[in-house]
Amino acid sequence: MKSFNLKSYLKDIYATFPEANHQPVIGITVNYTDGDATLRDRYYDQIVKAGGTPVLIPPVADKHVIINTLDHIDGLLLSGGGDINPLWTGEEPSPLLHSINATRDLAELLTVRLAFNRQIPILGICRGIQTLAVALGGKVAQDLSSLSRQDAADGGATTARIKHSQDADRQEPTHTVNIKPGTYLAEIYSPDAPASDNRSEEQGEAPLRLAVNSFHHQAVSNPGSRFRVAATAPDGVIEAIESAEYKPIMGVQWHPEWLGEDGLPLFQWLVSQAQAFAEAKALHERILTLDTHCDTPMFFPQGVRFDHRDPRILYDLHKMTEGHQDAVIMAAYLPQPKLGEQFSQKVDIAGIIRHNPQLHGLSTQMSPTQYADLIFDKLEQIVAEKSNYISIARTPADLYEDKCKGRKSIMFGIENGLALNHDLANVRHFAQRGVVYITLCHNGDNDICDSNRGSNMHNGVSEFGEKVIERMNDEGIMVDLSHASEKSFYDALDISRTPIVCSHSNSRALCDVPRNLTDDQMRALAAKGGVAHTTFYHGFLSKGSTEASILDVVAHLEHAIDIMGIDHVGIGTDFDGDGIVRGCADASEMINFTLQLLKRHYSERDIEKIWGGNWLRVMAQVQSAKKD
Repeated sequence: MKSFNLKSYLKDIYATFPEANHQPVIGITVNYTDGDATLRDRYYDQIVKAGGTPVLIPPVADKHVIINTLDHIDGLLLSGGGDINPLWTGEEPSPLLHSINATRDLAELLTVRLAFNRQIPILGICRGIQTLAVALGGKVAQDLSSLSRQDAADGGATTARIKHSQDADRQEPTHTVNIKPGTYLAEIYSPDAPASDNRSEEQGEAPLRLAVNSFHHQAVSNPGSRFRVAATAPDGVIEAIESAEYKPIMGVQWHPEWLGEDGLPLFQWLVSQAQAFAEAKALHERILTLDTHCDTPMFFPQGVRFDHRDPRILYDLHKMTEGHQDAVIMAAYLPQPKLGEQFSQKVDIAGIIRHNPQLHGLSTQMSPTQYADLIFDKLEQIVAEKSNYISIARTPADLYEDKCKGRKSIMFGIENGLALNHDLANVRHFAQRGVVYITLCHNGDNDICDSNRGSNMHNGVSEFGEKVIERMNDEGIMVDLSHASEKSFYDALDISRTPIVCSHSNSRALCDVPRNLTDDQMRALAAKGGVAHTTFYHGFLSKGSTEASILDVVAHLEHAIDIMGIDHVGIGTDFDGDGIVRGCADASEMINFTLQLLKRHYSERDIEKIWGGNWLRVMAQVQSAKKD
């Protein structure tokens, strides 16, 4: 018998601690008709059964409301509804278009794009799959009949159509879909078949058939580059899409909320992905995340905006915030002139002057030292303009202080000791500017040492280079051997009194290129207390491949762990240099790396070491050895 005694209900709640178990929060978009924002109970009932906490999201296009909503949810469910205005995809309305819902369109398109930027898991249902496609570069056919006409226009056979808008009860399946092997959708409905980005149907595997309900006259016609097709109807209509970038994003054309236990696995998938995302977010709150190498200053001559979400760069305040990224070491990159070239010919000093009017009197003929200083001046200017949100850090303590105060951190690095301009006094100069490491060389021998792409000018470290390393030890600057030849590497290892680092170097055992480290180099580096950080450049991840993925990054990291141990590894993306991989393409996606580590059951302590803890241990050791 139902009780109407409130105290009895409260007594049950108060009798345990915590009062409730943590559940991931799932935001659900709602329909809008005649002033009413509504949602069928089946959507939130399935979320509750799957172990999530549903929160309804009204169709409000205000950016503050959307951002604050996304900051408080762990997953997003896009519900069904009317047609999307085709003007959003640059098309005029077809006579076959049904009723649009203008109130929902902008609000949901913005919500999807901003949720995507934040790596929030997403499940789209019916209209939801179409919203995903429109928001992220795909196309939606205004009516299924237009698909058959397009087939004919392309010279293909017009396929026989099945009924996609059923008259039967909503909970009754009326046609089947073919789920492609190797997809995440196949894994959901066939747990013994693990998901893969490889198209296993090409190896002869039969698709998995699933009976579904159907209530639509539109469909995704082109999923776009960010998605792959996960399921089709027998007539070829796209019935499901999922991320092609190792992200928890999926859309289905049918209505699993009406299919009870048969539909529940999709909601369980969303809730489980939301739970993992919540754990990753919480972990990033507790630990410091440091990327030890990016080349964003290379783009300063183009007038990039660090306070904008600037598509020209992979690091900015927006992307760092979206990816829950705390800190990055930005390198002043100096290209190595060839014999007979002037340094000023290799860099766009005029571009920097053009986008910084205060520098109009600056000479375009400047030394490498002057150019590096110009880069650091620009970084300091960027920080000064947004000092509430970002800070220049010089020490590990600075990084932790910034994190406590809710600020992002930038550290200074130099890529190519050419910046010293053959003057040992500049080592102290850059130490006083806050430079934490100097990569001794780049792509070509310089006066310090031979490069892995050089001509063996010195047979390793030069006499001047030996003095440079000793002076760097004295000034508390880390010696970085990324880009160095093997002989230079071992010479520097012998010369340096403090551990050396490789800020962005991969494993030669997995990708046989001279730029990568051999297993013997890794062992020698670890024996001296140093660290080697895995980089995201595809050419150093997979030889002969034009594209690499986050899985390749993890493979190189785990090989380094096998060789050196967990205390000698980390991440230096080389973003805005050449570093970019599918699944982790800019700073906003860095939390995906943490998700991969959690998936492999790394402990929080080990993840903290990988995310910069090892590097900061070496930095503290190097800085403590500084001579007064």
